Amino acid sequence: MRCAGDVFLPAALEELPALLAANTLVWVDMEVPSETETRAVLGETFGFHRLAIDDCLNRRVDPPKADDYGHYLFCVFQGIDFTAQTEAVKTTELDVFIGKSYVVSYHQRPLPSVEEVRERLQKAAPLPARGPDWLAHALVDTLVDHILPVVEDMDEQISDLEDAALAHPGAELIQQMTALKRGILRLRRAIAPQRDVINRLSRGDFHHLIGVETAMYYRDVYDHLMRLEDMVESLRDLGDSVISIYLATVNNRMNEVMKSLSVVGTIFLPLTLIASVFGTNFSPTYEAWGWPGFVVMVVSLFGIGVFVWWFFKLRRWL
Repeated sequence: MRCAGDVFLPAALEELPALLAANTLVWVDMEVPSETETRAVLGETFGFHRLAIDDCLNRRVDPPKADDYGHYLFCVFQGIDFTAQTEAVKTTELDVFIGKSYVVSYHQRPLPSVEEVRERLQKAAPLPARGPDWLAHALVDTLVDHILPVVEDMDEQISDLEDAALAHPGAELIQQMTALKRGILRLRRAIAPQRDVINRLSRGDFHHLIGVETAMYYRDVYDHLMRLEDMVESLRDLGDSVISIYLATVNNRMNEVMKSLSVVGTIFLPLTLIASVFGTNFSPTYEAWGWPGFVVMVVSLFGIGVFVWWFFKLRRWL
């Protein structure tokens, strides 16, 4: 895409050399390209360093970073995707090259944030049209803004798990909470280094490519990441509280079961003792007592059981 006034217009790949030579603001977005296309555009057309191209082709998600190659800047950012049904957090790498008159974005999976920026530019975008540093800011700012709904979804998921821990504790809940905690940890690992990269962009480390006015806007993105990091820390504490609630609920239910078993055992303990002493055979085991003695024993057993039960109720042990 090339800048034409306040909007960006589509441009063919064959036009790139002429547009770069004319110092026209150009944005090249490479979404799920092949290795041949990647090396042709990044290596031959733009002449980027081989190490930066290898980072783009690497199938593993690299940690956020910013490398200065002199006449261009290579940054790695991470986008976040969260599925509430599976409590899974997926990270997607967004590689951004920032030059004097161009921005090249590279990602191996579709990113909603990049699509949103593209739609804004095609309508009217006076802010990114100021230069490549503004355009790169638009990409990064939108990418960070898309993390907030992920954090909010995880917060709602934890609230649901808290309710489930009180109402229906089970092994499935522990599996869900474990998966969610792994997602929180992955989210934290993505935000912390990304915050450091944005901080470098905002404090003037790359003043030859990032203008002073643009750096202030990167500072705003840095503040957003700081708030997101605090929210993620709160999510981790909430996750620990869900596990504590689950364990407390399970222990309380186990105590109720043990109390009921103890009451039953205590009631039958004296009955077992009496039955063991006198036996439950018929005459002549009771010698002179005979059947009346057996009836007296049964009535005694029943009376003792009722008395023990009444005593427990009186002491509010039941």
